[in-house]
Amino acid sequence: MLRLPFIALANLFLLLSSLLGAPFRMLAARHRPAYVRFRLTGDPSYRQQRRPRFSLGGGSKPEPADVTSLERFGEDLRLLAKDARVKGIVLEVEELGLPSAKRDAVVALLAEFRAAGKRVVAWAVMVDSDSYALMCAADEVLLAPMGRLELVGYAAEATALGEGLSRVGIRGQFVRRGDYKTAPELFTHPEVSDIQRRTVETFLDERYSALVEAVSAGRRKTADEVKGLIDVGPFSAQRAKAAGLVDALVSEADLSVHLGLVAAPAADSKAPAAEEDETELEPLEMYLETVPFPPVKWKRLKRRTRLALVPVSGMIVPGKGNAGGRLATADAVVKGLRAAGRDKRSKAVLLYVNSPGGAAIASEQILEAVQRVAKKKPVLAYMDRVCASAGYMVALGAKEVWSAPHAVVGSIGVFAGKFDTSGLLKLLGIHRTVLTRGANAALLSFSKAFSEGERAALEADVEEMYQSFLGHVAKARGRTKEEIHALAEGRVYSGLRAKDVGLVDRIGGFEEACRHALSLANVTPGDFELKTYGAAERKMSLLRLLAGAAHPQTYAFCPWSWNLGGHEQDLLALLADGTKWGGWLRQLVSEWRDGKYW
Repeated sequence: MLRLPFIALANLFLLLSSLLGAPFRMLAARHRPAYVRFRLTGDPSYRQQRRPRFSLGGGSKPEPADVTSLERFGEDLRLLAKDARVKGIVLEVEELGLPSAKRDAVVALLAEFRAAGKRVVAWAVMVDSDSYALMCAADEVLLAPMGRLELVGYAAEATALGEGLSRVGIRGQFVRRGDYKTAPELFTHPEVSDIQRRTVETFLDERYSALVEAVSAGRRKTADEVKGLIDVGPFSAQRAKAAGLVDALVSEADLSVHLGLVAAPAADSKAPAAEEDETELEPLEMYLETVPFPPVKWKRLKRRTRLALVPVSGMIVPGKGNAGGRLATADAVVKGLRAAGRDKRSKAVLLYVNSPGGAAIASEQILEAVQRVAKKKPVLAYMDRVCASAGYMVALGAKEVWSAPHAVVGSIGVFAGKFDTSGLLKLLGIHRTVLTRGANAALLSFSKAFSEGERAALEADVEEMYQSFLGHVAKARGRTKEEIHALAEGRVYSGLRAKDVGLVDRIGGFEEACRHALSLANVTPGDFELKTYGAAERKMSLLRLLAGAAHPQTYAFCPWSWNLGGHEQDLLALLADGTKWGGWLRQLVSEWRDGKYW
């Protein structure tokens, strides 16, 4: 009951603030912008993240026009759609890093806004294929006169380092279960295998088809016309305009003139444009200053329904801590699951998986924790980027498994191994003698190759783990081990194909998955809140990551699980094995040179 007086006081303060500011906003109403500017950049979150009240230099503050979350963007568009004086929005697109699921969500929000009779004008300086596909959802596509349109389709570089490593005396020695478990091939094969090639090409075909469809629908061109244009890209701004890929070339300073918000200067006029001309394209916060009674976020007497969100982001490894998207440690995820299970306000749990794989023992720990929570309340697993191998295993404990259409799913298989550096040591004149007590005591030594007994022991271990993996999947999906084996051996699927073969239950977006999770708890979703459990605590060094990957228990990997650098935006980032590996090594050398390991 003590909460009620505080809510009443808070709402009274909000009411007084709104009333006191109303006269000033009424005076400014005649300057209400006809178009509101939004800037879409990077990878906004699905839901608005609460910013800390006090921060010690942690991150830069977003610009007023920045789209900070899809939730807030949708709220803003729905607000503007109700205002008859607003004609539309200008959406500036810059360096997007959205997965396909978020691009689809943004396109849906724009379609809803346009259906209300409003216009969407997309503008950019330089865009790639993915960003351009999103811009095609607008009524008008503009490009800066100096801009470029990198509409060239998609490419992937699959690398084989086996021969190169052998030249410096290093041999990758790996045991794998499944011909489609191609991750070790990066270090063992002299050339890219046909299986790896076919796997990559399947995903390229899907993404290419989606691109052609989006451009064809947005620019009113046939599929063959779009394919022909892609084949002659990239385009300068002038060539893009001539090809009908953009509607006009407009500088940022001239956007107001192009939209008819201000009169164009006379041809013979040398006078600069008035300063007020620059204020016509304002962000939403400036628009709200012209609305007498803007929406107020009242404090609620009754709390909103809560959905617990537990992320599993990055390589799954044993241990404590959380590397904030690079590593998902078993301890951090399990603690997050336990906290979500204890939270009485959370009626259901959404397990968000974005992991290429990881350690078998860690994934089984997490799976057991998911199963325990699922006995208390519904758990729904959702994936929109990659949920492979050990990542897929942890999702098996959920009541339902959902996927975005083009997420990377599956890779049910196992591998383990090490690098034999004895040749390199010999070239360097380094002599090492391995002394053991126990036939397999030196199994992990980098100074020697596997003996026949060691390899046999490792193969038996890998086979046992593979059979265990099949058992988990078969039990969760209601199939036999033989049926799952026919889908496994490291095969990788898109979300759509995973749905067809029965590895996921439904295809959908993040918000849809959240609402369905609550419906599983017999709760009407309505307006709900997300609370995240298992948040990042600290970063983990690259050397520690490499040391963990060398352990034989770290063998339930996705074929591209070595690619951990940067923010993996989609499948192609994961496919570029050689590029990522090179960046990884450069980072290691840089940290080593800086003395972080000495």
